[in-house]
Amino acid sequence: MTLDELRSLDPRNIGSWPISVKLATLLLLLVLVIFLGYWFDLRNQLSEINSLRERESKLRTAFVDKKRQAVNLPAYQKQLEDIEQAFGALLRQLPDRAEMAAVLTDINQAGLGRGLQFELFKPAAQETTADFYAELPITIRVTGSYHELGAFASDVSQLPRIVTLNDIAVTTTREGILTMDAVAKTYRYLDSDEIAKQRKAAKPAAKKK
Repeated sequence: MTLDELRSLDPRNIGSWPISVKLATLLLLLVLVIFLGYWFDLRNQLSEINSLRERESKLRTAFVDKKRQAVNLPAYQKQLEDIEQAFGALLRQLPDRAEMAAVLTDINQAGLGRGLQFELFKPAAQETTADFYAELPITIRVTGSYHELGAFASDVSQLPRIVTLNDIAVTTTREGILTMDAVAKTYRYLDSDEIAKQRKAAKPAAKKK
């Protein structure tokens, strides 16, 4: 059908149109209705469906995680108990304030027991505190043979209380005799009053930040 024939069609008398024109017009109207339905209604519904699918996926993932945690809860509780026991065992290796003098004596006796001579044994004037413990550095200088120094270091590491040797420097003074300078650090746990004071002092510092 030519353009002139299309222009000659009477819109008020659709029944007189050729069948091909009627079918084409009907198809066009159908496409238009589908497009308008998609644009004004179906599009929003599809978007909502996609959003609900994403939410469903997240909820499924969260459910699986919660289920896994619930299944593994006894194992987590056992692991927590093991950690608490290990922490308690370590904590028991930290002396309290009253026992610090005994720890210093143990360090001194470990050196004397190996035949070492202490030229310097000076605990720091002030402790360094952390969350639940205090650290006391002790500057030491001892003289003796290589094997005596090695045995002393081994004995210190095996003390019932935690003691570490740091900043070790060894020099030769005369044949077979060595001098070892080191900082022995021992630790004690803070009592409840000290922890309370430390937390109280930390609050104003945190507010200033």
